Amino acid sequence: MRLHPTSSIHWRAEFYAPERIEIGPYCTIGDSAFLDGRSGLTIGACVNLGSHVSIYTRQHDIDDPDFTETGAPVRIEDHAWVSSHSILLPGVTIGEGAVVAAGGVVAKSVPAYTLVGGNPARHIRDRSRDLRYRLGYAKRFV
Repeated sequence: MRLHPTSSIHWRAEFYAPERIEIGPYCTIGDSAFLDGRSGLTIGACVNLGSHVSIYTRQHDIDDPDFTETGAPVRIEDHAWVSSHSILLPGVTIGEGAVVAAGGVVAKSVPAYTLVGGNPARHIRDRSRDLRYRLGYAKRFV
């Protein structure tokens, strides 16, 4: 896995094919996250993944008589926030500054600076483009 030294992964995170996962600077990966790198997973700068987020890059083709596996890379761009208990499916891109509300199931790419939520995730509103924050490791109970 390529993990920038300014980023942090919280406890109980799980990985498939970590060698195909790249996490940029100032990112926080929440506890019990599941990151699937089998078809490639790229996470940009200042990205926040909440607890229990699941990201999949492989799945089965339900219409194939042999139920073959298929997949595509997932990309999460700078300043995106994927809230707790959300699921990202193969081939999606979460655009710069986009937000996935808690529990969202994302089967289609999310445009930049858009808030989506629900199952399947749908547009809720647009987000401000004035984003300057950088994330870092937060010590508990300080």
